Amino acid sequence: MKILIIEDEVELAESIATYLTDENYRCEFAMDYQQALQKTEFHQYDCILLDLMLPGGDGMKILEKLKAENKADGLIIISAKNSLDDKIKGLQIGADDYLAKPFHLQELAARIYSVIRRRHFTNSNIIEEHELKIDLLAKTVYAKEEVVPLTKKELNLLLYFISNKNRVVSKNALAEHLSGDLADMMDNHDFIYAHIKNLKRKLTEADCGNYLKTVYGTGYKWEG
Repeated sequence: MKILIIEDEVELAESIATYLTDENYRCEFAMDYQQALQKTEFHQYDCILLDLMLPGGDGMKILEKLKAENKADGLIIISAKNSLDDKIKGLQIGADDYLAKPFHLQELAARIYSVIRRRHFTNSNIIEEHELKIDLLAKTVYAKEEVVPLTKKELNLLLYFISNKNRVVSKNALAEHLSGDLADMMDNHDFIYAHIKNLKRKLTEADCGNYLKTVYGTGYKWEG
């Protein structure tokens, strides 16, 4: 799962990223208003952490722009501005949550998890898809009650496909999901093929049906 941290306090941003990386999230940064606009315009995230007081502009304007464009990214405001008016305005515009600074990183991670769960997985900690059962809290996949030994990236891919089931996911979208900004610097998509090949093999070995289809020349689709 991919997180964008829009925060100009470098130490806080790095602290958040370190904690969330240990929780199996991949983090990117925007340190000012213009960087945040660029990132949110050209990339999609599972959850955005938005500071309201940014160099070069008002973070609330970014939220307004995202909602005006019907962007599907989850969003949590993280701000030292702990006024009731700011909370109400942010939530009315469309933020999923509001967390005042200072906060505990464990609480932030729990709120991120809750936003992603609500948006992608109908607010459940357990996803049941065909003969698969995925425990989001334990980060464990079962097929017919047996554990499927997926790596972090393979689990990330599986969740991404299931959250976009019955849609064709392009190779470029997969590259960005797995690698973020680095995707533009890559000459080919060999690393995607390798991860998908391993994911398919492990699901087949677990006697799962062939739900992950290759759409030739375009990408892949999980048939739900």
